[in-house]
Amino acid sequence: MHSAKVVSAPEPDRNPKFSAAQGQYLAFIYAYGTIHRQAPAEADLRRFFRVTAPSVHRMVLELEKRGLIRRVPRTPRSIELLIPPEELPILRDVATARSVRTSVQGY
Repeated sequence: MHSAKVVSAPEPDRNPKFSAAQGQYLAFIYAYGTIHRQAPAEADLRRFFRVTAPSVHRMVLELEKRGLIRRVPRTPRSIELLIPPEELPILRDVATARSVRTSVQGY
């Protein structure tokens, strides 16, 4: 009699390589490069995510520090993605992803 091997599904990564916000930046870098055939400038990231220039720059530095991207300092459009696109989340539109506040009038 043969015993069947039980193969369990791989456990989800308990220590993701990047946060949700970092994943969105990485997904944008990939999408932008695919569409435009060049890396985004920090200004492109700023416009898409609707954040300040210093916020984008801090994120780029953090992604580089974590080994998720490579870039050449002071060289425009030099961001290079260092992880496979299969590991990226789906890019969300920040305009529609934000919660919408509504007010309800009492009757």
